[in-house]
Amino acid sequence: MQQRILRMNDMSLVQRPSLSPLAVAMQVIRRDVLLALRRRAEIANPLLFFLMVCALLPLGIGPEPKQLAAIAPGMLWVMALLSCLLASDGLFRSDFDDGSLEQMLLSPSLLYILMLAKSIAHWLVSGLPLALLSPLLAVLLQLPSAAMPALLLSLLLGTVVLSLIGAIGGALTVGLRRGGLLLSLIALPLYVPVLIFGASAVQAAADGYTYGGQMAVLGALLALALPLAPFAVASAVRISLDN
Repeated sequence: MQQRILRMNDMSLVQRPSLSPLAVAMQVIRRDVLLALRRRAEIANPLLFFLMVCALLPLGIGPEPKQLAAIAPGMLWVMALLSCLLASDGLFRSDFDDGSLEQMLLSPSLLYILMLAKSIAHWLVSGLPLALLSPLLAVLLQLPSAAMPALLLSLLLGTVVLSLIGAIGGALTVGLRRGGLLLSLIALPLYVPVLIFGASAVQAAADGYTYGGQMAVLGALLALALPLAPFAVASAVRISLDN
């Protein structure tokens, strides 16, 4: 009940035409973060998935440090990608169920601003905790300490892109009862470049090479996704609500 009241109060503020786009964005981010904190399971599920796979992987392939270190960069990035995909399925689900998504569509605020704000809020409660937790879990996989900064920086950049891409798939499948599989088919091909350059940066750092080129590509992907993805998300929301 308190969550529904919070949604209604914040959506009434978003519908005020006198609010600036920045104020609207901050209001949506605040609202989504507060709602996520009240539904701790939605935050915990991707993190627990990340943690459990990291803990079980040495049991499955053996505790040999060199073997674990060899696969650690790719495995950490694959697990982070799947965790972000797991969190993307519910990005718009609750807003769709209680009608908040329709209010966003009808509000005088730009739908682009609202979708960008929701994507940022999604990253704050899913991608950012994953990135901050990753160096601790990398120790379990015997990742060299020299690669820890590259892992953290690549995930900080890459998970933002993953959240923006995941928002597109989440918006397209929000009206479907079982849209998880379709979301995976939509998002995973777009995730591949982020995965390749993110894992490559960590592997280069672990081998003692520079990784500035891979970070530059991740930064370019972020610079491309940040202004363009909210347009795709807004269009996907319109398509889902029209159907």
